[in-house]
Amino acid sequence: MNLSATILLALGMSMDAFAASIGKGATLKKPKFSEALRTGLIFGAVETLTPLIGWGLGMLATQFVLEWNHWIAFFLLLFLGCRMVLEGCRGNDDALEPPHRHGFWLLVTTAIATSLDAMAVGVGLAFLQVSIVTTALAIGCATFVMSTIGMMLGRFIGPLLGKRAEILGGIVLIGIGVQILWSHYAG
Repeated sequence: MNLSATILLALGMSMDAFAASIGKGATLKKPKFSEALRTGLIFGAVETLTPLIGWGLGMLATQFVLEWNHWIAFFLLLFLGCRMVLEGCRGNDDALEPPHRHGFWLLVTTAIATSLDAMAVGVGLAFLQVSIVTTALAIGCATFVMSTIGMMLGRFIGPLLGKRAEILGGIVLIGIGVQILWSHYAG
């Protein structure tokens, strides 16, 4: 795989995390750049590890991983998205301020759900003559940058949408899950 193919793959793998991080940024009260960096680091780290894990699984059990990864991602994103929609629909109590940061495990779970496609890519890369470490690092770096930018974009979108930002973020996560299923069965 040449450099341009690696860059395109890395950018493609980071798009789900980018969309999710916009939603995450929109649900916070004016997230600081440090929170965007934290989110970017978590998403980037998970997105770096998943192709490596996928590569290892590809060496062991390719068929099982390819058969189920889309369903796992779909249900994780559906769960997180529904949770966000329900939180967004709970009363219009203006006294409740949006949080200043998301919990670590919520970010990790979201990052895992949006990076399962990278794990599937890792499975595929197990059968090609590519440097999996270089590719995984490229995917992780692209995801770090895109997620950080997404959080900061969400910062500006959040005040415009108010409480609806959480509902919209949940719908985006559900949409990503549906898109993962669609691309698996359509392709």
